[in-house]
Amino acid sequence: MSVKTYDPAQIVCTLGAIIVSGYQDGEFVKAGRDADTFTKYAGTDGEISRSRTRNKSGRVTFTLAQTSASNDALAALALLDELSGRGVVPLMIKDLSGTTRVAAGAAWVVKPPEAAFGKEIGPREWVIDTGPVEIFNGGSDLLGGI
Repeated sequence: MSVKTYDPAQIVCTLGAIIVSGYQDGEFVKAGRDADTFTKYAGTDGEISRSRTRNKSGRVTFTLAQTSASNDALAALALLDELSGRGVVPLMIKDLSGTTRVAAGAAWVVKPPEAAFGKEIGPREWVIDTGPVEIFNGGSDLLGGI
């Protein structure tokens, strides 16, 4: 019987030229599609059908510590997009010790996160929208356990 190992330091996230880092403790990146792949239809007689949804757009959320230098880089990208419309960049998320991959050719910052301050270092949630996004949610621990 082997022991599996997950290492959050092996998760690499890039948005354009930005290598995102300085995450808040806990869940730090979340990615998903905006729509289901199929929509189910049930007729009055109980016959089930489905229709394919071609919407492959998605949303990614990075949760950074307020002290992260990536806040500055993401804020600059958001400002560039707001001023010129040139803030659409590729996005890639990889688990280097596993097979999970998230990739989009076009991604952009939805809006700057709320600024909140407290007694301790708090989170900054950056929401990123994407055009078509490919998500392969695989396993971790490619290096193998004991």
